[in-house]
Amino acid sequence: MGDSTWWTLAIAAVTGGTAVLASWVTSRGSAQAARIQGEISARSQRTERLRESRRTAYLDLIEQTHRMGELFWEISATLRLPGSDARTAALDELRDREVAEYAKIRRCARVVELEGPASAAAAALALQKTTGPFYTALTDDPPGDTDRRDAFNAAYRPFWAALEDFVEAARTAHQTD
Repeated sequence: MGDSTWWTLAIAAVTGGTAVLASWVTSRGSAQAARIQGEISARSQRTERLRESRRTAYLDLIEQTHRMGELFWEISATLRLPGSDARTAALDELRDREVAEYAKIRRCARVVELEGPASAAAAALALQKTTGPFYTALTDDPPGDTDRRDAFNAAYRPFWAALEDFVEAARTAHQTD
């Protein structure tokens, strides 16, 4: 009888030890899996936040570019009017609005530059720079109004082309995120 009790105790001890060891291995594996899952989740959330902040920056710049375009069309219409004091006053007011809108497009381009990637940032800054010829044409006072109007209207094609380039760069960046 003594032998059987001893064997029973030995088997119970081995079984208990195995259970404790299995529990320790399982808890260690579970802890490591939870840590890895947490890291993956955090990385995924950071990636999604970056993607959303870039998307917002891209959309803000596109929206501001369209606002600038509408203002440029308004300026073009005013440039077509015959010379008068009212036209000069309207152009002065429009130039002031152009400066204010430029500040907004510049801010939007800088946000895209901050958010990245480099290709989208370069396209945003190129787009911002295409507003310069409009301002120059409006502030320069060449001898004939026709020259001023022609210079202003010639700036549209590069402006809209730069917007298309930016949209393509933003689309590519957004799809690779």
